[in-house]
Amino acid sequence: MKFFDQSPNIIEWQSEEVVVPYKSPKDGRYHRYFPDFVIWQRDRSGSIVTKMIEVKPLKEVVGPKPKAASAKPSRRYIIEVVTYAINVAKWDAARAFCADRKWEFVILTEKELGL
Repeated sequence: MKFFDQSPNIIEWQSEEVVVPYKSPKDGRYHRYFPDFVIWQRDRSGSIVTKMIEVKPLKEVVGPKPKAASAKPSRRYIIEVVTYAINVAKWDAARAFCADRKWEFVILTEKELGL
């Protein structure tokens, strides 16, 4: 948020103010997804672009590592798989939402943020 405030190219930003409906693979029902940020930014050509940004740990973006077929999945692994599937449904809905508006959807992890 400090970066947004201090960057001369960021014209405006907001946090968790946009609602994106998505269908959850867990229960088959529609839910509301609140992406972390939407920013309006001046690009190198001077045009204003809108980006929807989600910030997640890298491990949640790449998903859980598959277990051996012979191994019984742990409760923790099952939770990770379900969480990842829900995140993918949210991100797919966000990409469609952004495409309709000519926005860009970006997922940032500690890798992109240099942490």
